[in-house]
Amino acid sequence: MRTITSILSILLLTISAKAETVVPISYGDMNRWEVRIIPESIIIGGNDKTLYAIAPNDTVIGNVPYKNKGGSPWGTCNVLAHVKGITKGSNAVFPDSRETGNRAAKLSTMIERVKVIGLINIDVLVGGSIFLGEMIEPITSTKNPYSNMAMGIPFNKRPKALQFDYKLYMPDSNERTYSSGFGRKKTYPGHDNAEVYIILQRRWEDAEGNLYANRVGTGRERYGKTTNGWVNKHRIDVKYGNITEDPEYRDYMGLIPEEKSYYARNSKGQMVPVKEVGWDSPDATPTHMLVMASAASGTAYIGTVGLTLWVDNFALVY
Repeated sequence: MRTITSILSILLLTISAKAETVVPISYGDMNRWEVRIIPESIIIGGNDKTLYAIAPNDTVIGNVPYKNKGGSPWGTCNVLAHVKGITKGSNAVFPDSRETGNRAAKLSTMIERVKVIGLINIDVLVGGSIFLGEMIEPITSTKNPYSNMAMGIPFNKRPKALQFDYKLYMPDSNERTYSSGFGRKKTYPGHDNAEVYIILQRRWEDAEGNLYANRVGTGRERYGKTTNGWVNKHRIDVKYGNITEDPEYRDYMGLIPEEKSYYARNSKGQMVPVKEVGWDSPDATPTHMLVMASAASGTAYIGTVGLTLWVDNFALVY
């Protein structure tokens, strides 16, 4: 009897150890979208530009700066811009149908063009991306695009993985294009990659309002091959502490360089860079979580035109 009891106890402990909880990220099923109709300036044609936001289903007409709505934690690269007196919309993230009643987010790398006869002829490469945080509108300059993104949300848990569905189309091209809007476009050999990541940080603020962070947890992957349809319930494991000696570590998983720092609001309401200054201990508790999916990786305004990433059903695994 004691032997049977012991065996049952071991089995129960094994089942308990393997039990997992999957917690969906709010609006991560990508089924709800706000449609924004932006009347662009007459000087560039005066057409209506359609932008999409991951938010409660709605349609908004007019040049109204967007703020996250309905409890949605998601920002996108889709923006209303007002530069040198010209109003322009940019959209590289779209809702797309998977099957009846179910949608996904379609992220595309594409060229946005602004042409004003005799005055301006601008091509800007946009890599479609979604992220936890907020895009600050209107955009008034193409300089330092990260300064318009409030990256990350408050978060104090320790998930074991980020789970999501994805699909990738990689065009038959071995070229990357750089185009920031001014100056000659440049091309480089080799295709770009899509990427998805989860980063956990422990942030703090000094007396002058500067923000700093230690890296608590890391999960980051890049994708460069067309998939055979959807890859469902894909997981990126979260690894805690300093992972530079991990066999699966890659350079792009390291601390964010200061010159590429993401931004956030400090206690004074100012947008300032969050400087990652070190790796935290493996058992540290984070204060913020960053999740991003992008049809481009690396430097802003550079990517492979036509590269498309679809994502859906974001969740955290505990």
